[in-house]
Amino acid sequence: MSRIKIFVVEDEAIVARDLKNSLENLGYEVDDVVASGEEAVARALALSPDLVLMDIMLKGYMDGIEAAAKIRKEIDLPVIYLTAYADDDTLKRAKITTPLGYILKPFDERELHTAIEIGLYKHKMEMELKESKEWLMTVLKSIGDAVIATDNNGRVTFMNPVAENLTGWRQEDATGEELTEIFNIVNEQTHAVVKNPVDKVLKTGLIVGLANHTMLISKNGSIIPVDDSAAPVKDEKGNVSGVVLVFRDVTERRRIEQQRLKTQKLESLGILAGGIAHDFNNILTGILGNITLSKMYLDANDKAYSKLEDAEKASLRARDLTRQLLTFARGGAPVKETISVREIIDESAYFALCGSNVKCDFIIPDDLRPLKADAGQLSQVISNLVINANQSMPQGGTIKITLENIDIDHKSGPSIKPGQYIKITVKDAGHGIPNKYLAKIFDPYFTTKQAGNGLGLATVFSIINRHNGYIFVESEIGKGTTFFIYLPVFTETVIHKKKKKNIITGKGRILVMDDEAMVLEVSGAMIKSLGYETAFAENGSEAVAKYKEAMDTGKPFDMVILDLTVQGGMGGREAVKRLFEIDPQVKAIVSSGYSVDSAMAKFEEYGFIDVLVKPYKLEILSKTLHRVNEI
Repeated sequence: MSRIKIFVVEDEAIVARDLKNSLENLGYEVDDVVASGEEAVARALALSPDLVLMDIMLKGYMDGIEAAAKIRKEIDLPVIYLTAYADDDTLKRAKITTPLGYILKPFDERELHTAIEIGLYKHKMEMELKESKEWLMTVLKSIGDAVIATDNNGRVTFMNPVAENLTGWRQEDATGEELTEIFNIVNEQTHAVVKNPVDKVLKTGLIVGLANHTMLISKNGSIIPVDDSAAPVKDEKGNVSGVVLVFRDVTERRRIEQQRLKTQKLESLGILAGGIAHDFNNILTGILGNITLSKMYLDANDKAYSKLEDAEKASLRARDLTRQLLTFARGGAPVKETISVREIIDESAYFALCGSNVKCDFIIPDDLRPLKADAGQLSQVISNLVINANQSMPQGGTIKITLENIDIDHKSGPSIKPGQYIKITVKDAGHGIPNKYLAKIFDPYFTTKQAGNGLGLATVFSIINRHNGYIFVESEIGKGTTFFIYLPVFTETVIHKKKKKNIITGKGRILVMDDEAMVLEVSGAMIKSLGYETAFAENGSEAVAKYKEAMDTGKPFDMVILDLTVQGGMGGREAVKRLFEIDPQVKAIVSSGYSVDSAMAKFEEYGFIDVLVKPYKLEILSKTLHRVNEI
């Protein structure tokens, strides 16, 4: 074990020699002996001994007290003063340097040994306490919660950086202030001042927490929702000597909780929307089917014919609204078909601007490439963008919608996959979107509107993404916002044939399965008007039985139309599996008004050949039956 090294500062040579001999007799190692304050500082910093024995009264410009102060400032060595006498002023100066002891001259070895050992022990305890305190300060400064400590009078003694950030107070400014001045809390709902928890802790000695809906008002006036707990600090006798207050910003936690609640509500809405869509579209199938049948008995120039066409358009608009509800609630997969982009955009914008002081200008070329998309979902995209543009121009104005064919190559950058697209540009002249919000506008639940729900643009983004497209936005405050949509075109070669009649008749036997009597009645009438024979079933089990019976009697069905969802019975997905077991060549068409079901969007994966989305017109029904019949 290495010996303790002691550095001696003494300007009397005889005393210095005797002191050196005594220290060595006691087993200590004497690093060096010097006679002046200047030498003491220089040698102490170079030697870094375990302890310094410092004569207070030294010859020269620097006495022992000044030398000790400089040494303690640089390397914090323990110092014991040697003195024969000292006046009151000198002793006061000596105390400021926090020596570990005094040795009065003359002294014996026992006194010397006792003073040194006590001094070294006190220094060791001080260092351990300092390290412990520094460790605690490091922990308190690094934790994620805000921490404020007070004395037993409720005055601030410590704040960590998180507390400084939340309260807006710096520790040096807050130290010594009453906590109520720093930690200003009110009730979120009533704005009444909330009683400070530290006062209660000082009175009761118990841990106290904040009530719900507590808001912290920071020094700069910002309001932050917080929760906290205050715990007493007790001395060895159990007396409360202070309080530690720990609190945190719960803004993010609240946002997550609110998002969870919104998600739960949205899931409930999705279930409700599915039921509404199924029942509502069954009703619309009856309405639309009877309208299209009625048109067959009238001349196109008849006044009633034009009224029926208006009713037909209204029915289709109601169908699209139902699809929008489903997409809003559950984000369903698109049911793609070749569509007239011009007609969808024109109608969607018209309905979105009804009753407003904003108008639309369209730039749409005649040679637009063919596009396969979900008409209802694309209509929802345009409606949402036009509604947003309309709301950004409360004084009125013009929305410019431009469509164009565009080719994207590798040189265009990595943002868009190379290929052929239709580019849709929706530009307004409204107040614009602040740059700090542009990256967030497509995030679910993000909104800057007081009455907004933050789902409009999130739904737009989801729909475009499900169509393998892209959407971008540019905006400038005071000048407006522009949305750019890129939708991939239908790249298969389009064979131009002579235009056929809208209604295509045919021959064959068709089995229709649906649990709604009105749907069976109107679909049966529509199918018969097209020249086919029909039979009906109310559920999948009955359909399977009738299909098997028809095969056994030599009068098989050429096609089956299966409703996807049957209340209390076998639906289309299970029924088509059973039919394949009977007849691997079965030609099955899936039909539903609940179009977000994956069996509608990816019908081939479930064994169906084609799809009929309720409600459907006679024209659509005829083309679907003709297409399937020729397979």
